[in-house]
Amino acid sequence: MILVDTHVLVWSELQPSRLSRAAASAITRAQASDGLAISAITLVELAGLIYRGKVRLRGSFESSIQELIGDVTVKPITLDIAVLTAHFPPDFPSDPMDRIIAATARAENLPLVTADERILRCPLLKTIW
Repeated sequence: MILVDTHVLVWSELQPSRLSRAAASAITRAQASDGLAISAITLVELAGLIYRGKVRLRGSFESSIQELIGDVTVKPITLDIAVLTAHFPPDFPSDPMDRIIAATARAENLPLVTADERILRCPLLKTIW
């Protein structure tokens, strides 16, 4: 199982050509075996992207989000994850959503698929791009 960042989930469904070869391959392998996961905060990010018109799908908010997540596993935000958000290097993104996604990958011991350069440089995470 791998954890995918919000932009990776959107790209994999709507713009797969934006994925790196390594990311696309990791997603394909995970879908054929134990699957993809997202942090619960990704649901909030998806709702915001749809509301602001950054992601356009047919149907209601709920059906649009459901279309994007399909059979992806949603990992809850736990106390351990909340605590881990405070334990990243100073150059790590300060955005709480990025920190929650990264902390989820760390807590679940899952590789994180992301294109975010600052997250990719973090030595505390296993990343794929």
